[in-house]
Amino acid sequence: MALDWISAAVEDQYEEVVHFRRVLHTNPELSFQEYQTARFIEDKLSEISLERLCETGLVGIIEPINTLNHSTCIALRADIDALPIQEETDLAFRSNNSGIMHACGHDMHTAILMGVSKIIQKNRDKLKRRVKLIFQPGEEKLPGGASMMIESGVLQNPQVDNIFGLHVLPDLETGKIGFRSGPYMASCDEIHLTVHGQGGHAALPHKTIDPIAIAAQIILQAQTIISRHGDPTIPSVLSFGYIVGLGATNIIPDKVELKGTFRTMNEQWRRKAHQLLEDLVHNTCITHGAQADLKIEIGYPFLVNNDRVTDYAINATSKLFQKDQIVDLDVRMTAEDFSYYSQFVPATFFRIGVQNLSKSQSFGLHNSRFNPDEDALKSGMKAFLAIVFDD
Repeated sequence: MALDWISAAVEDQYEEVVHFRRVLHTNPELSFQEYQTARFIEDKLSEISLERLCETGLVGIIEPINTLNHSTCIALRADIDALPIQEETDLAFRSNNSGIMHACGHDMHTAILMGVSKIIQKNRDKLKRRVKLIFQPGEEKLPGGASMMIESGVLQNPQVDNIFGLHVLPDLETGKIGFRSGPYMASCDEIHLTVHGQGGHAALPHKTIDPIAIAAQIILQAQTIISRHGDPTIPSVLSFGYIVGLGATNIIPDKVELKGTFRTMNEQWRRKAHQLLEDLVHNTCITHGAQADLKIEIGYPFLVNNDRVTDYAINATSKLFQKDQIVDLDVRMTAEDFSYYSQFVPATFFRIGVQNLSKSQSFGLHNSRFNPDEDALKSGMKAFLAIVFDD
């Protein structure tokens, strides 16, 4: 088969990619602070001209040797930031930076794209299209590095025709990859609400405006926004994960703070739900004589995998992976700023399995003990290279 050489190239590159991943894991940096990470990528990919965008973002282009193959351009994206988590693994290469950890696999993504970049550069004679390499900062923090990279022109000069991204998946066995056409991941909005009442003695509630009782009503009634206003065929989630009212057993506080998230896969319904939540908060507070400060911080849009581009990726990877290694993914209500790219360019975002129970790799994303199977680096490289070099 025409792509048979890729497997051997991946094996040859594997040790260096493992080294890349471990260096990155040892030196994680938070969103938009990835200065050392960017320098490391530039140093190890010195044979490729990389341009800085958004201070810590990098973009490079690999041109085919045959000038007739410059008519199209595909992009490969990896995110490079880490999370504010204290690592609790016993790895020899665990994080050196207190309170910061690559607990979402971005070190894996970056190392994969670095290895892929080197292999593409060495095989430019086989290239049939331009390849744009995107090392993107700030995936984990609003407004999202993807939106900033797009504003800085990452999809232009040359214009990107299709874009591909990958992400590790702890629920999927190492060696497998997953795809899904159409809507795949949710939009993600943050809800910040403060209910202002009038505190007092808990034994005299009639002399207070109890913000705890009001906040409780808002939390419970807000669920009807989903169950009684939303189309049940549209995936939606409204959850509150933070509530603070600093009273005591005998003290009703003056205020209660709430934080939550709203996620869905329909932009019209998204806007309507925001308005319904604003109306609920306003009306509930008026009823009880309270006041509220509500801020809905607009996050990432929902992610749509283009049918044609996804089919292409599945067909390409099937030339290097067995049929039972390519799986269908379920819809996820988690969010990804790769979704911004999918708003501008036909895109697909796929998953690589990193679960290997024989190595005790059982912890999920954003967990302080997350430790993906490094053999999955091969899967990621093979998938990206199949996409790049397939006809």
